[in-house]
Amino acid sequence: MPSEHESIHPMRFLLRPLIVGFLLTLALIAVQACAGDGDESDGRLRVVSSVAPITSLVENVGGSRIALEGVIPEGVNSHTYDPAPSVARSLADADLIILNGLFLEEPFLELAEASKQDSAEILTLADKAITRDQWVFDFSFPEGGGNPNPHLWTAPLLALRYAEIVKDRLSALDSDNTVYYNENYDELQARIQDLDGRIEVAVNTIPPRNRKLLTYHDSFPFFAPRYGLEIIGAIQPSDFSQPSAREMAGLINQVRDSGVPAIFGSAVFHSDVMEQIARESGAQFVDQLRDDDLPGVPGDPLHSYLGMMLTNALVIVSALGGNPSALEDFDASPVFEGESGAVYPQ
Repeated sequence: MPSEHESIHPMRFLLRPLIVGFLLTLALIAVQACAGDGDESDGRLRVVSSVAPITSLVENVGGSRIALEGVIPEGVNSHTYDPAPSVARSLADADLIILNGLFLEEPFLELAEASKQDSAEILTLADKAITRDQWVFDFSFPEGGGNPNPHLWTAPLLALRYAEIVKDRLSALDSDNTVYYNENYDELQARIQDLDGRIEVAVNTIPPRNRKLLTYHDSFPFFAPRYGLEIIGAIQPSDFSQPSAREMAGLINQVRDSGVPAIFGSAVFHSDVMEQIARESGAQFVDQLRDDDLPGVPGDPLHSYLGMMLTNALVIVSALGGNPSALEDFDASPVFEGESGAVYPQ
């Protein structure tokens, strides 16, 4: 599996129909093999989710009353992730399958559609959170490609909308626990609104001339305008190739002319290109941002959606010359009581 900073050979796109077909065949075999297996959810609603931030949001709403399994490993490129055939078993057992949507997890969606029970539901959050006229196209997701930027969850208030959609579906499928889901959602709402307000205060301490983001991947299209940050570019184009020499020169000049003190890379996917841009423009290269990889490992205090966005805000504000004190002492721990047993593949 190539990382986000590696080029993808054109032959990949020619082979994709064959690969997907093969995986779907294996998936159907796996579904048949697991038919009749025992129910390991102890009567709880069985939920499968895609990327870790979505798993965390679902966990905070569903808490200990659902059996939750995330399937896309953290640190894996969710745009190009091809699920192993073994994932079919989890999908076949699920009552509810939750994805981001907006074309983010297409191979996973195809496997889910082939593997799920007839009674199971596939819920795509981004498609319900915004309307088509709110789609965003940018360098990594150009309008000519037809697929909008799917990274809604990096904007906390849109992540809250995700959680609301999840709460409504869990309540509809498991009405006995509606009060529990509502209570968890209400606490999560308060926590996300608190974080949103803290980020706004912290970003406002950044000198206005520094409120610019150049990132490796266009992962913050809804985050930046919410807090008055300008996205001045991204390194990774939609076909995952390296920028051309001309594009590199343009980005170096853009960073130099803007006077922005830092440019931001991924905490997971290293980028020699961004190091070069930083070196030649005089900006600091900060490779600490995350979009679908939670800080630390399961069980760590910041290994949550709230922890990921708190960490991102701390990194951005500090690197751009702001005062991050408004973000101190924020509680990023789960909002529900007890242990959920949610699975976060590493």
